[in-house]
Amino acid sequence: MMNHSQPTVRMKPDKQLDCNLSQDDGVWMMASSFIIFTMTAGFGLLESGRVSAKDEVNCMVKNVFDVIFGGLAYWMFGYGLTFGDSKHQFGRYFGFGDFFFDPERVSDDDSTDEKGISYSLFIFQMSFATTTSTIVSAGMSERIHLKSHCFISFFITIVHSVAGHWVWDQEGIFRTMGVVDSAGCSAVHLVGGISGLVATLYLTPRRNRFAKNGIRTVSDPTKAILGFLMIWWGWLAFNTSSNYAVTHGQWTEGMRSAVGTILASAGGGVVTVVITRMATKKIQMDMLIDGMLASLVASTGGCLYFTPWQATLVGAIGSSLALAAYPVTEWLKIDDPVGVFPVHVVGSIWGMIAPAIFVKRRQMNFGPPECNYQANEEANGLLYGGGFQLLFLQTFVVFVIATYSAICSFIILFLIHHSPIGLRVDKYDEELGADLIEHGLAGVNVMAYTLEKKLDTKTLSSVLMIIVRWRAKAKLGAIRRKQVHDSGLVSPKPTENVEMNVIHRRH
Repeated sequence: MMNHSQPTVRMKPDKQLDCNLSQDDGVWMMASSFIIFTMTAGFGLLESGRVSAKDEVNCMVKNVFDVIFGGLAYWMFGYGLTFGDSKHQFGRYFGFGDFFFDPERVSDDDSTDEKGISYSLFIFQMSFATTTSTIVSAGMSERIHLKSHCFISFFITIVHSVAGHWVWDQEGIFRTMGVVDSAGCSAVHLVGGISGLVATLYLTPRRNRFAKNGIRTVSDPTKAILGFLMIWWGWLAFNTSSNYAVTHGQWTEGMRSAVGTILASAGGGVVTVVITRMATKKIQMDMLIDGMLASLVASTGGCLYFTPWQATLVGAIGSSLALAAYPVTEWLKIDDPVGVFPVHVVGSIWGMIAPAIFVKRRQMNFGPPECNYQANEEANGLLYGGGFQLLFLQTFVVFVIATYSAICSFIILFLIHHSPIGLRVDKYDEELGADLIEHGLAGVNVMAYTLEKKLDTKTLSSVLMIIVRWRAKAKLGAIRRKQVHDSGLVSPKPTENVEMNVIHRRH
């Protein structure tokens, strides 16, 4: 049953219709996959730059492991669970077959073009799956064994793959209901964000994170910002190529997504700069990154449908909501080193709700008329007379996928924690740092920063007064010592000695 929510993608197309994806479509997906995989480097730089210097290498290694073990899980089971055969009793909930993906073995009679499309779709969706496990790794930074992280990456990819079937496969339960999710807002960001939130809650905060005199350190803000820029670049491919095709005029839909993505980040960026400047009197590095990432996450739900002004507004609202979540995480004492909760939980929830407000029925370039997925009247958002039907559907999808992700991630963490593998590092190893314990790297990173606490007027005046008094007393002491030296006395007079002792005690 055709619906408006996703573009035409036929892995086993009707031979009578010219709906097949072609060589150009496969090249488009493959090139986009390569760009999306560069986001792994961006995630690694972002995470390692925002944790303490004793754990930055370990964060980079974990991002490598996400691709290794997440990619292995997707090849073994993930692709089959998402795009496998749906012609069975539970086909609306998960695919079956195509495990240990190999088009040469599964479809010997298919054309070369169809096999090529299968290969390109696999590598494209694998880049999405490994992104999900990378989000989870960010929430567990500095607190988890590297060996346990391997298993978490593997199983979180499986969790993502089942949710992907619901919203991406033609027989998936939510897709047949008409859900609007252009680029994996629910299957990637919501699954990753909820799983990462559950992980950081299960692991408990880092040592002294919320202590009375505790401080928060970052290893390299420059590295974190560079990582964000790489993610920003990759996001354009992430959203733009999610319609899978450029033939039959479908390239225009991809370009529409590109404009919506970049304008959402621009709108979110302006709001982020204003909020962080007003709240802290500075442009805080972590707030700038998280605010703009939240705007990008918010764009993924409806980037195929948003007009430029809608995308800008959606991104601005997404950033505002994410930054508003900052004091909530501190109040609840949620130790979230890289902003998984504000970016991927808050941002993705808004990203799924936004289409229910802004989507408007229009003619879309998804190939010949026989292949089009056209929106019906009920698919329109609240602003265009669509009523609450789409809003209820989008909210229901958020609730179901969030609940499913939370339960699955908790079970995974619980089983690993109570297995011989173990989960959380002990306090001694956490203090020494994973770079030393896991990788044998000892040394001092001179590029370590301490995040500055906000100074109020009273505190600033006290600091300045202490500095002025210290300089005056130091000058008086120097004069006294010079007088003693010029008089030729071996030791100061008793009265002078008493005076110097008083000054020293005050200092």
